[in-house]
Amino acid sequence: MRILVLVKDVPDTYGARALHLETGLAEREAGERVIDEIDERALELALRHRDEHPGTEVVALAMGPAAAASSLRRALAMGAGRAVHVVDEALLGADLGLTAETLARAIDRIGAELVIAGDRSTDGGGGVVPAMIAEHLGIAQLTGLDSVEIGDGRVDGVRATEYGAVAAGAELPAIVSVTEKLPDARLASFKGIMAAKKQTIETLDLAELGIDADDHASARSIMIAVAPRPPRAAGVKIIDEGDAGERLAEFLAAERLA
Repeated sequence: MRILVLVKDVPDTYGARALHLETGLAEREAGERVIDEIDERALELALRHRDEHPGTEVVALAMGPAAAASSLRRALAMGAGRAVHVVDEALLGADLGLTAETLARAIDRIGAELVIAGDRSTDGGGGVVPAMIAEHLGIAQLTGLDSVEIGDGRVDGVRATEYGAVAAGAELPAIVSVTEKLPDARLASFKGIMAAKKQTIETLDLAELGIDADDHASARSIMIAVAPRPPRAAGVKIIDEGDAGERLAEFLAAERLA
């Protein structure tokens, strides 16, 4: 069985983060680059299954600039058996549509019975890429799972909704996205780190995947304006002179908070 895990290289949430004021894109060199934490949990899910089922292959797949290779090295150090990197200058600023199609083409090329991803990334909150990939590939999707069980030829999980917990399952092949409620990822061992440095990361570009980025130019989402966040203004101070309740209610109503 081959399990493919989508790994996204993102700016560390504990570091400085900023937008480039000309392009509107994230300044990815502003801080340390790391694997998105939820993707680490997705990788841990795959590795635990591999540990219990010898013969399972875990492949880490990332789409991003050349520097994203460092996150794939970390995935290898954690235990992934293979890493694939989709890198192409035409993917700079790719929207959700181009991202999903590119990843779907890469997944189809690599081949996998199960694809695991985080439900959303910390550098963007679309949360729809796994579902879009499933549509491209014509496979089942189980999204936003808080727990996952990988069985013989199928995958099952539990999703939290506003009405309670809902059980979901599907036969393989399928793609699942997981939440931060899954267990924390393991730490990479020294042996794993040293071995990862020697491993080859396979690279793919758009031409190899049969995608012409120019075909998406007219349909892609683009940034039309970006500006720095204005400095925080002083808040409203209400001094009780017998009418504080009424003034507070008026303020909440004006801000649509009541």
